[in-house]
Amino acid sequence: MSSMDIHTETTVVHLMRHGEVHNPDGVLYGRRPGYHLSELGRQMADRVAGHLADRDVTHVVASPLERAQETAAPIAKSHGLTLDTDERLIEAGNVFEGKTFGVGDGALRKPGNWKHLTNPFRPSWGEPYLEQVDRMMAALEAARDAARGHEAVLVSHQLPIWTLRSHVERRRLWHDPRRRQCTLASLTSFTFQGDRIVSVGYSEPARDLVPAHLLAGAKPVKGKSKAFGA
Repeated sequence: MSSMDIHTETTVVHLMRHGEVHNPDGVLYGRRPGYHLSELGRQMADRVAGHLADRDVTHVVASPLERAQETAAPIAKSHGLTLDTDERLIEAGNVFEGKTFGVGDGALRKPGNWKHLTNPFRPSWGEPYLEQVDRMMAALEAARDAARGHEAVLVSHQLPIWTLRSHVERRRLWHDPRRRQCTLASLTSFTFQGDRIVSVGYSEPARDLVPAHLLAGAKPVKGKSKAFGA
């Protein structure tokens, strides 16, 4: 391949959020091991695998966490590919991992935790947004290089995906988590012309399987929570 081809070819890297997780206790699971897809989550993974079956996918990578690996597996299988793992795709670190999260019924009820909420712009309760951007961009570019002229799928988690997209689209990184456009099993797709990102797309192939209270912008429902640790 000539140097001119490398600079003009089109490559698409899909950043996929994993499917629904079995989490009956409603804790913020974050990077904690042992959290697997629910039966509905497996249906979501299969749905997206079917959606991508006819695409020119030559590279599939996932975060090391079980829910991401299980989401990526049917995609890799449908294309006859080995599933690779990239630590840079892992969920954002959070000091509230392992706890329920809320003002009246969770970790925020305890004054000792309030010190972690002093700076929402960094944020003070977890991995800095800029660090998430750095590692996610590195993973994205590595996948672009591995799949040049074709397509790649990276399975990761809601906050890192949304943070990277916000950076690429030149939005502020601090935000209202309820407004993230990154539903379970969604695809945030980066199209490269050579090494340059020329567009960002978003789709929800499994939208009809996602519970209404987990969709972007949904109003809270009593007795139900948003995805914890997504």
